[in-house]
Amino acid sequence: MSKPRVLVTRRIPEAGLKAVQDCADVEVWEGEGPIPHDVLLQKIASVEGLYCLLTDVVDEALLAQAPRLRVVSTMAVGYDHIDVHACTRRKIPVGNTPGVLTETTADCAFALLMAAARRISEAAEFVKAGCWGAWDPTLLVGHDVHGATLGIIGFGRIGQAVARRATGFGMRVLVNHSRPIADDILSQSHVEQVSFDQVVAESDFLSVHVPLTPETQHLIDRQVFNRMKPTAILINTARGKVVDSEALLDALRDRTIAYAALDVTDPEPLSAQDPLVMLPNCLIVPHIASASVATRTKMAVMAAENLRAGLAGQPLPHCVNPEVFEK
Repeated sequence: MSKPRVLVTRRIPEAGLKAVQDCADVEVWEGEGPIPHDVLLQKIASVEGLYCLLTDVVDEALLAQAPRLRVVSTMAVGYDHIDVHACTRRKIPVGNTPGVLTETTADCAFALLMAAARRISEAAEFVKAGCWGAWDPTLLVGHDVHGATLGIIGFGRIGQAVARRATGFGMRVLVNHSRPIADDILSQSHVEQVSFDQVVAESDFLSVHVPLTPETQHLIDRQVFNRMKPTAILINTARGKVVDSEALLDALRDRTIAYAALDVTDPEPLSAQDPLVMLPNCLIVPHIASASVATRTKMAVMAAENLRAGLAGQPLPHCVNPEVFEK
């Protein structure tokens, strides 16, 4: 009996690939960068399983070219690149990888916070440029992290993990969430739940941890920047479109806020000539929040397990649209 055909849209950790190869005839896109959308459109016609990444758009047009498709599994927590409603109408389950990257992403968010506060990127470039002379008490002065106020917008798993790290630095932590937070979580996390306006106005560091939805697109806009402290630092490890990039550029240029540290951007990737990249008070890294060996391996295996279950007609261990399995 022939195995089902599966397309894997990028090279992935070996443990995840082996788990897929054990149950399917697998084609892996070996090109540099994301698979071109026209190539994906061509290849999707003959596959029963799609193992994709957040760089791959799975929309109505793609699904219309996929008559044999039985499961979509993304090696990501977020699934805003997938038209889940369109998949559900076709009874195609969609899998993601929640939970596994919480601590690793929180590590990265706090690393960005500290690097921005102490101007680490600027200092490293200063040394590389041969500018390091005699010690100067005014050289590259940054901001203290200990005792400062951290604002967290979105208090899900990652936001809570960032708060845990902040308590070790004696930070005051203000959080804003779309729903009331349980009293036990508030007390255990040592945080204060406040309004959006208060978290924006009082934070020395503002860290964003919301999913990208129509409601959160450009949540951090020009009005928000105007209400922030001029010494404030923005950290974004969520999704690039949550922040209005043009407004951020103006806020950094005009020193409306002091600094930004971004793991995600809009668009993504950014050109090396993008104005944001050129700013000395903007630290940008290439979407690496989950990039530890252990976490990426776990993500790859989880995505493979979702794919295997879908191909077998079984409920996915981590399913975005479980209603497709209802009788």
